[in-house]
Amino acid sequence: MRLEGKVAIVVGAGQTTGETVGNGRAASILFAREGARVLLVDRDLQSAELTRDMILEEGGVASAIEADITNEADCKRFADVCIERYSCVDILQNNVGIGTGDKGPASLESETWDNIMGVNLKGTFFSCKHVIPYMRKQGNGCITNISSGAAVMSVGLVGYKVSKAGVNSLTHTIAMGNAKYGIRANVVMPGLLDTPMAIESHSSARGVSLESLRSERDAHVPLRNKMGTAWDTAYASLFLASDEAQFITGAVLPVDGGQSARIG
Repeated sequence: MRLEGKVAIVVGAGQTTGETVGNGRAASILFAREGARVLLVDRDLQSAELTRDMILEEGGVASAIEADITNEADCKRFADVCIERYSCVDILQNNVGIGTGDKGPASLESETWDNIMGVNLKGTFFSCKHVIPYMRKQGNGCITNISSGAAVMSVGLVGYKVSKAGVNSLTHTIAMGNAKYGIRANVVMPGLLDTPMAIESHSSARGVSLESLRSERDAHVPLRNKMGTAWDTAYASLFLASDEAQFITGAVLPVDGGQSARIG
């Protein structure tokens, strides 16, 4: 019960259909197991409601709301709804991210660039913008933004990389600008994970089997040559959201099996 009595908003609480669990759903379930009441936000309401049903079956407390993170009015609405339903907001976790159509800088289409930036960076900004005022009034709060190891590693996807580096910088700015209000802001930077978005989506796009894609990705991970899972991201997020991390803000926490350590 590390989050007992707390209220959490998880943005991107649904997920792509697949064999495994995604970051948003794993965090939502774990937060509820640890005592938080959770507002589940996703543009796919049915997927968010499935996450809600999983939580309710375990005896947790959760409700779902449809929202598009790229729509500022939607972000204000889910912040307001959280206050209406639960009276406060202690935790905000932003999990939304895309890389569809991304390429290198010489071939990336401008519309694709705009779409990736709109979801990954601008959407995260909108979400934080409308939750922060409530956290300031309370005098406390924790924001965790899910970035990516791509922000600091060499990858060929320029839009995704730059957008996630932007999330790191945005979070740093939020942390420093809101420390005096008792608000903490940190980044979890996952590496290669076995999630539906990473596996099923890429398998379909590339025309390769799930097994061969998993083997290919496993080989890139220093720690045991094995990808992580969404639960690894969720447990890192749980720590940051808990009072155990009350003196941690502005941090970037790699959850990547040592991939980013290769930079040094």
